[in-house]
Amino acid sequence: MVGMIGSDARAAATPGPDASAAVVTGAAAGTDTGALSPTGPPVTLLIADDDEVTRSGLRTLLAAQPGIAVVGEAADGVEAVEQARRLRPDVVLMDVRMPRCNGIEATRQLLAESDEPPKVVVITTFENDDYVTAALSAGASGFVLKRLPVRQITEAVRVVAAGEAILFPTALRRMVAARPLHSSKALPKAALTGREEGVLRLMATGLSNPEIAESLTVSLETVKTHVGNVLTKLGAQNRTHAVVIAYESGLVVPGFTG
Repeated sequence: MVGMIGSDARAAATPGPDASAAVVTGAAAGTDTGALSPTGPPVTLLIADDDEVTRSGLRTLLAAQPGIAVVGEAADGVEAVEQARRLRPDVVLMDVRMPRCNGIEATRQLLAESDEPPKVVVITTFENDDYVTAALSAGASGFVLKRLPVRQITEAVRVVAAGEAILFPTALRRMVAARPLHSSKALPKAALTGREEGVLRLMATGLSNPEIAESLTVSLETVKTHVGNVLTKLGAQNRTHAVVIAYESGLVVPGFTG
């Protein structure tokens, strides 16, 4: 099944054209969206943003949501890493443009130093921020826009905590389109089978594992195996990172719809 931001996985997340394809898609191992229900232990959250007003506002709004427990704040990337080490949150809501250590480097440090690092969701003002693409490449599970309603940011935190990935295919295509291609470095094509390349292309459109299985007329378990192989062969931190690689390598080009 596919989780989503909002009531329809293909509906507009916001009135802006760039957020019209906000999709939350199951992770490689497959995720039951029943896990997104705010029952059981709350999702623990660390908020990192250098703007005190934004940070305080997010904490107040998100702490009031069922199933979310805000356990700390950080004013820059250095604090984010320190607080994450101490508090061990499930998810870090990470701004990217911060002093001392930006969100990209903080994300890279968090994901490199632990076998069970927190999930990172980038929170940003603009979909076309080049920093966002870099953060996704560093291993962030996805990104949300600061202008989204709090219920949608809450949903994003929950689904990432459950092991899913947040994709904005339209915005991601545009972000990566402005970046130089590094085909030989980013995508060792010889390492992927033809079917694995096909699965990666479908992942880049935001399709979930069940949707890929239906598209290819294969079993869900077969798709899970292909997705796992793709992540391993590309050295991708997660599904979102693999999609970034697909665009940056030129395997998938802006405008591709499957």
